[in-house]
Amino acid sequence: MIVVDDIHKYFGGIHAVDGASFTIDSGSITGLIGPNGAGKTTLFNVIAGMYKPTSGKVFLDGENITGLPPHELFAKGLLRTFQIAHEFSTLSVRENLMMVPGNQTGESLIGAWFNTAKVRAEDAKIREKAEEVIDFLQIPQVADELAGNLSGGQKKLLELGRTMMVDAKIVFLDEVGAGVNRTLLNTIGDAIIRLNQERGYTFCMIEHDMEFISRLCDPVICMAEGAVLAQGTAEEVKSNEEVIEAYLGTGRKNKTAKAGPS
Repeated sequence: MIVVDDIHKYFGGIHAVDGASFTIDSGSITGLIGPNGAGKTTLFNVIAGMYKPTSGKVFLDGENITGLPPHELFAKGLLRTFQIAHEFSTLSVRENLMMVPGNQTGESLIGAWFNTAKVRAEDAKIREKAEEVIDFLQIPQVADELAGNLSGGQKKLLELGRTMMVDAKIVFLDEVGAGVNRTLLNTIGDAIIRLNQERGYTFCMIEHDMEFISRLCDPVICMAEGAVLAQGTAEEVKSNEEVIEAYLGTGRKNKTAKAGPS
């Protein structure tokens, strides 16, 4: 579904992504791991249209989507969540969900004034979808709660729910487990697995919790110093010597420096 082809991203003299290449298969849950500063979130931002790459290409279902802005990628079914949830804090959980679908008639002044019947019909359909999402995520107890009052884990569930309000092809999850207690993390993991198995969602997730990654993801890709270091099953990647060295802080550059010229 996704092909990342030799992506480079510079910020001044900083080479944040250094020739990263990999594929994400349709129907998979792909894990993206690596030490802090490995370039994972920057690469997510390139794929999701937040940044334009310095060079390289990204393809979605064979279409070159390199550098397309997020709203165009959203329309194509490519969505992402953020490590820090981006909820509308003064709206309820239900209202947050109902905000997601684009091109609603009521968004325009003319539509709101002169197409009230159409607006009501759309709102009823969107509300029905929101109720379905709330039931799926098992959060009816907070449906009318202001999103700003939710816990960190509940906000992550809400972000996942917002991806369910449209026809997503692939969802990029940026540290969905960050700051989430184990019980709620298991609930989030269950929802991701169900969306993958029952509804065919494709996921790619950045995560530091290796237990969570091992439970959900196959394959797992490890990045270090902006490049792909290893790829395989969770167990294969966790036992890879270069991955272990990267997490311990030695990394490939230090290893090369110690070895000297060949």
